[in-house]
Amino acid sequence: MRTPLGRVLGFGSAHEGTGHFWLQRLTAVANVPLVIAFVVLMAALPGRPASEVVAILSSPLVALLLLFLMVSITVHMRIGVQVVIEDYIQASRLKTVLIMANTLFTVAVGGIAVFAILKLAFGGAP
Repeated sequence: MRTPLGRVLGFGSAHEGTGHFWLQRLTAVANVPLVIAFVVLMAALPGRPASEVVAILSSPLVALLLLFLMVSITVHMRIGVQVVIEDYIQASRLKTVLIMANTLFTVAVGGIAVFAILKLAFGGAP
């Protein structure tokens, strides 16, 4: 038997709920300045020649910004969709399959984005 305070201080039955909660909040806070910087960057690119756009996107600071943005967004997306699946899917097998698919999808999206950014940053052709 646990007291109400003991239940509140715990991590829940899976012992990872608090970690997910804080990681979701951390990525949300990190996404704010990263997305603002991304929007400003994308607003500055239209009308420029392709070679100039590639030069801007391949600069180390911009490439690093884009890498941080993609990692933060994909982690945030994976956790958010996982919470929705856990809350609204009742069948345990389907829930497991959907959580696995969610993880694989976000890893694929993040991996493709990181590959594209690194290819630009290290001089590969677009």
